[in-house]
Amino acid sequence: MYTSPFSTRYGSPEMRALWSDEYRRRLWRRIWVALAESQQAAGLVSAEQAADLRARAESINIPRALEIEEEIGHDVMAEVKTFAEQCPVGGGIIHWGATSADITDNADVLRQREAFTLTADRLAKLLLAFAGRIEQTRDLPCMAYTHLQPAEPTTFGYRLAVYAQDLLTHHNALIGLRDNLRGKGLKGAVGTQASYADILDGTPLSPNELESKVMSSLGLAAHTIAAQTYPRAQDFSVLSALAGLAASLHKFAFDLRVLQSVGFGEAAEPFGEKQVGSSAMPFKRNPVNTEKICSLARFIASLPQVAWGNAAESLLERTLDDSANRRAILPEAFIAMDEILITAKRIVEGLRIDEAACARNLEKHGPFAATERVLMAAVKAGGDRQRLHERLREHSLKAWEAVRADKPNPLAALIAADQHFLRYLQPQKLKALMDARDYVGTARERAGLMAKQIRERVK
Repeated sequence: MYTSPFSTRYGSPEMRALWSDEYRRRLWRRIWVALAESQQAAGLVSAEQAADLRARAESINIPRALEIEEEIGHDVMAEVKTFAEQCPVGGGIIHWGATSADITDNADVLRQREAFTLTADRLAKLLLAFAGRIEQTRDLPCMAYTHLQPAEPTTFGYRLAVYAQDLLTHHNALIGLRDNLRGKGLKGAVGTQASYADILDGTPLSPNELESKVMSSLGLAAHTIAAQTYPRAQDFSVLSALAGLAASLHKFAFDLRVLQSVGFGEAAEPFGEKQVGSSAMPFKRNPVNTEKICSLARFIASLPQVAWGNAAESLLERTLDDSANRRAILPEAFIAMDEILITAKRIVEGLRIDEAACARNLEKHGPFAATERVLMAAVKAGGDRQRLHERLREHSLKAWEAVRADKPNPLAALIAADQHFLRYLQPQKLKALMDARDYVGTARERAGLMAKQIRERVK
């Protein structure tokens, strides 16, 4: 039998449990109990009937439900019948007045909300791991790259702060989205509450009051308007939020794969003492964990398109062409994200930073960036910017030839011997200006500020 990797390989036991068939059925039964208790308040259901349902709500019997489903072809009714068989007193009133989506849609949103909470908690732990590494490396100078070419120096901590800032924004967005999730409520087959209006006629409760009691029991707000299901645009928002977070985590992982490659070598993901990098090449230290993050992030990024179709193509009050794919896209998005966050935290905590490689790359390429400082200082001292710019360009071209030949960068020495610059700047000043390690502006301070903001905002 086929087993999904999302059932065994990826995600935590906690996240997989949230999306398990057993937990889904427990939530269904919780909603049926809440409905029966509200109907009891209306005088429609006896205390004994409601108590019977409560007493057997946890007695999940999946084999029996699947056996019935095989016969009748309807998963919700199969669970109704299974539950009813277990409830000799109250079985006859289970699902009274409800349509399937009154149960399944509210259960789906309850699961999404719990999954968001677990996701936000994992993201908070990852952010705190980032804060620690930012604080450790905020003063460590290294080359920054634009277009994958050496640009100007930065600090390693500042680079990490770039990732962390994005993740902090996502954390706030996830919390906001979670807190604004809405269930369908109890609105019946097309959202008009007609079935509830009929059974509640002559009772103390209105359909809206019944809905309010049930949803209050579940701790979940309801959409004011819903047809047969809650608006599927909400699923699109959920998956888009996860895809956005996946994009930022993909960037971090992709960048680390670059930094671990030959030619950079400044950082690497942790590698276990007995870890095998390749079945054919024993020397390999492949970045398998960051590659896994990129792979799963790419998968998550594909899912909002499916949710978009579900929202856009749900004709009139509802079509069922969303049902099959929603069984996969929602749980797999959260489980994949769970695996990404667990992996990312382990990487950040065990991140290997090669300070010697940072210094080597800075020594090799930093002098080119330092020419900007020399130009600004020489012009400030009275030099002609255009003439000095041309001298720097000529020296830089010679220096690039040496660097490409894997020789030490001679640029600082070339400039230090050029009378065009010595006319305006003392040799010691030129030497100091050509040391790019200090040419990081406010990177140290702002990296520290980002770490502080994370610790203040994430608990």
